[in-house]
Amino acid sequence: MHQVTLTVLALAALALAILVGFGYYAAAQADHASLERQKMFVADGLQDKIAAVEREQQSVSVWDEAVTNAKAGNQTWIVENLSVWMYTYYGHNRVYILDAANRPIHAMREGEVVDVSAFAEDEPTLRPTIEKLRRMLAEPPKADAPGQPAKMVAEDLVELDGKPTILSVMPLVPSTDRITQAPGTEYLHVSAEFINDALIGKIAGKYLLDGARLVPLSQPVGEAAVPLVDSHGVILGYIGWDQDRPGLTLLRKMGPALGIALVVAGGVLTFLLRRLRRASAALQTSQDQAQYLAFHDTLTGLPNRALFEDRLRRTLSITRHDAAKVALLYLDLDRFKHVNDTLGHPAGDELVRQTAARLRHTIREVDTVARLGGDEFAIILLDVPDVKSAEDIADRLLLKLREPFRLIDDQVFVGASIGIALSTGPDTDAGDLLRKADIALYEAKKNGRGRYQVFVGDMDDLLLRKRKVEAELRKALTGGDGIKLAYQPVFSIDGRQILGAEALIRWGHEVHGALPAAQFIAIAEERGLIGDLGKWVLTEACRFALGTNLPWIAVNISPMQLRDSGFADQVAAILEETGLDPARLQLETTEAVLLEQNDTISSVIAALRNSGIRIVLDDFGTGYSSLSYLRRHAIDKLKIDRSFVRMLDEDKSAAAVVKALIELALALKVEVTAEGVETDEQKARLVRMGCHQLQGYLLSPPLEPGQLLALPGLSSSAVERTVAHA
Repeated sequence: MHQVTLTVLALAALALAILVGFGYYAAAQADHASLERQKMFVADGLQDKIAAVEREQQSVSVWDEAVTNAKAGNQTWIVENLSVWMYTYYGHNRVYILDAANRPIHAMREGEVVDVSAFAEDEPTLRPTIEKLRRMLAEPPKADAPGQPAKMVAEDLVELDGKPTILSVMPLVPSTDRITQAPGTEYLHVSAEFINDALIGKIAGKYLLDGARLVPLSQPVGEAAVPLVDSHGVILGYIGWDQDRPGLTLLRKMGPALGIALVVAGGVLTFLLRRLRRASAALQTSQDQAQYLAFHDTLTGLPNRALFEDRLRRTLSITRHDAAKVALLYLDLDRFKHVNDTLGHPAGDELVRQTAARLRHTIREVDTVARLGGDEFAIILLDVPDVKSAEDIADRLLLKLREPFRLIDDQVFVGASIGIALSTGPDTDAGDLLRKADIALYEAKKNGRGRYQVFVGDMDDLLLRKRKVEAELRKALTGGDGIKLAYQPVFSIDGRQILGAEALIRWGHEVHGALPAAQFIAIAEERGLIGDLGKWVLTEACRFALGTNLPWIAVNISPMQLRDSGFADQVAAILEETGLDPARLQLETTEAVLLEQNDTISSVIAALRNSGIRIVLDDFGTGYSSLSYLRRHAIDKLKIDRSFVRMLDEDKSAAAVVKALIELALALKVEVTAEGVETDEQKARLVRMGCHQLQGYLLSPPLEPGQLLALPGLSSSAVERTVAHA
């Protein structure tokens, strides 16, 4: 009996230990899932606020009177409509109006007009974004937007007066054809809104987060924080909050029950199982709610952009197997801004809700209506026999939206414009269809509003150009001329010894000239050509390296290649064909690929490294990779992005960042290369910081194969025969 008792007690103790262990594990998982959802909510809320700043700024920047009064220097009008009004109505903390030469003609801070000399204090911070917009304005206009491009904006997160700030720069452009202005003469509207506790509180209030606050870099940051990162990857601060820990709360509530379980084993075990089931149900409910919020618009309950795009892709994949067409309607309210301006945002929200209800009741149940943001809606129509059917539905929608809306005891007449695009066959792409509908909507608004416009082929010369480049790229890869490789040497820290070279692809097009590599590589990735292009580059680079005394050759690879489970075998076949030692090959990829928790990528990288090939992380410091990813993938070398090196001569903080990156590489016991070295001062500072390798125009630009072979110690008869044959 004693033995049985001991056995029962042991089993009971084991069962209790298992239950306790499982309880702690479930709590940790619940806390982790809850934290990830909170981070997602905060990040989405910040993006929504940035988009709101742009919409608010656009409400005054696309306006005939804004163009005329700004160029006339009408300070009273500017105060009432472009500067102090933006502070009073929207809370924008600073506004600058710049002329065509980027000189300030008006300045406002915290609702007070100040001398334009105040712009000089902020100019160094604002200049990159202003110059970015100027470059966008200097580009040739798109075929779908004659004249001034729609929604032209440059935005970033910056630091003003030590505060993280949302910065948005837009040109002042006419809203009608009554006023024209020559390209390059646009005045600019520069608007900045501080990211402070009040703004963060609005974001947090939307998602019921407690203790939300701005955490400066000088203060410690806990797990419940989202970084505020500018376009260069520099962290300006954090949004922090008090983490909601449903799992820990659950354990605290279960503590007394666990104590009773030691005395009354049977009853307490039953109680714990019941509580566990309740906790699981609550967790599932929370997850379902988070899933719903992630894919639905909170104002109207309609699918949001993410769910809409997923449904569009699924719908197109289904219709590929039959003759039915899909029609996509892109809808925009015509007088939404006027309603917001005259009746206020609550009335605008009510207008959006009523519009959503009318759209739902007008279309069929099998169709999908979604809110993409603001006053923009999209509708997916299934089984559309022809364009006339889509036009009939568009007519019904326009008639329904012309009926008066009841807002705050007022009758409001709004109306809408609609762009229509139809699927053209089994190869219709969701992104292309959405873009075509957007182009058609722009044409409808341009031609008078309150109407619909069907997309026609001559609206999209850009699509034809991409397809032409695709066809010519295919031809070039199958024996045509134009594609070749250049090689940029990588030097030791003395600047004289060549340690290796990086292969860089070039395409001298007979019609378009020298096409940027990023442009045609993006087309190759989009059109499924990246595998063939990558194989050609790798083969040519290995063949060239075989006949040189280069210790190694580096080749850039696309993340799409690493997602191919057969890529490691393909590289092995190329090395066997060319006879190059795997130890002399380095493959460079960007750190963004490490963020993908993809088993295929992990296995491909492991197979490549096991064969002797070295893996290099290019453009390091510009992404968001963590140390855990670096350790998991066992990278052999880090390349510091040229953007950090370029700022060494100008920005003291850049030197600290570069030094930290180099020390990180040293701590991980991997080599480190600095790209874009262009001055002796940069070279000297990098050497003092402990950088292993240098690459840049100071030491050597990319060279033709023959030019590279002319460097001391690299040429050989085998190489000369290879170059001559090429």
